[in-house]
Amino acid sequence: MQAAVRRISREGTLSVPRDEITDGGKIMEKKNLDWANLSFGYMTTDYRYVSVYRDGAWDEGCLTTDPNVTMNECAGILHYCQEVFEGLKAYTTEDGHIVTFRPDLNAERMMNSAARLEMPAFPRERFLDAVEQVVKANAAWVPPYGSGATLYVRPYMFATGPVIGVKPSDEYQFRILVTPVGPYFKGGAKPISICVSDFDRAAPHGTGDIKAGLNYAMSLHPYVLAHENGYDENMYLDSATRTYVEETGGANFLFVTKDGEIVIPKSGSILPSITRRSLVYVAEHYLGLKVTQRPVAFAEVGEFAECGLCGTAAVISPVGRVVDHGKEICFASGMDEMGPTIKKLYETLTGIQMGTVEAPEGWIHRIM
Repeated sequence: MQAAVRRISREGTLSVPRDEITDGGKIMEKKNLDWANLSFGYMTTDYRYVSVYRDGAWDEGCLTTDPNVTMNECAGILHYCQEVFEGLKAYTTEDGHIVTFRPDLNAERMMNSAARLEMPAFPRERFLDAVEQVVKANAAWVPPYGSGATLYVRPYMFATGPVIGVKPSDEYQFRILVTPVGPYFKGGAKPISICVSDFDRAAPHGTGDIKAGLNYAMSLHPYVLAHENGYDENMYLDSATRTYVEETGGANFLFVTKDGEIVIPKSGSILPSITRRSLVYVAEHYLGLKVTQRPVAFAEVGEFAECGLCGTAAVISPVGRVVDHGKEICFASGMDEMGPTIKKLYETLTGIQMGTVEAPEGWIHRIM
């Protein structure tokens, strides 16, 4: 049975002006920025978090005002690419609170990524505490509700110990930086054009299912080629047979059938997107839609009515067409706007994030 979208009443919920925040009852002003016109780019903020792993243990960690990283010329990150990272956002909700969205899943995914690269796990509870510390310290940088902007939170870990032979490092840093960013798509999310790449993103039993910088480095050349040829992104096929859809350089695929069923490509080399998992829940429990997760053959892509790319930055990017070496696959939803099902998914999930739709238990982590 279709579940009703639960809207939160706006009456009596706004406790402070949207351009201010409170810290223990003290009113703090937001930074004087043109929030509505921020780009999706890096801006140095006041504080970042850092913890060092040495002699088999993490230190207690701290906030620092120094945005620079100093390390040995033979650090493992520079030679053998031991690095993992995460991405999430802090928001100002409609009732004036600053929150993050499902940070526990980011913590768990980062632990899994670290294990795959023989790096020490940064504990889940410490991860959550570090996110809370750095967001609170930079609360004046969290964009106000209604601006379309958010505070992007980037936890990352890398090898700092010197290694010349190929082996795991003995020393690491875990850090979190934050930066205010504008919406990924200015003026709304218009459908994009993507092309089928001649390159492979990930191999079976490789590292495609973890969030490591090395996966993104190898996608840069195909990304530049796609842009040079007039496309917004690449569609990567499985490297073993090149017949099944995997993902793009930085987002998972989501398809909608003509009957309104959501179909999610399934593969052991696809990154387990937190946004994708959240959209699956929204589809099933809020919109009453059927969701199937299975291998998706490229040969059937043209049979779908809608296509989207899902990830933290844009939530859902609608795809209007896929081009396979000159052969176009155009979706019925067209190139002008989001298809109806993807639009419902987008509006419901962003409503949950911003506090206008009631969230499932545990999804919203209130910072202040």
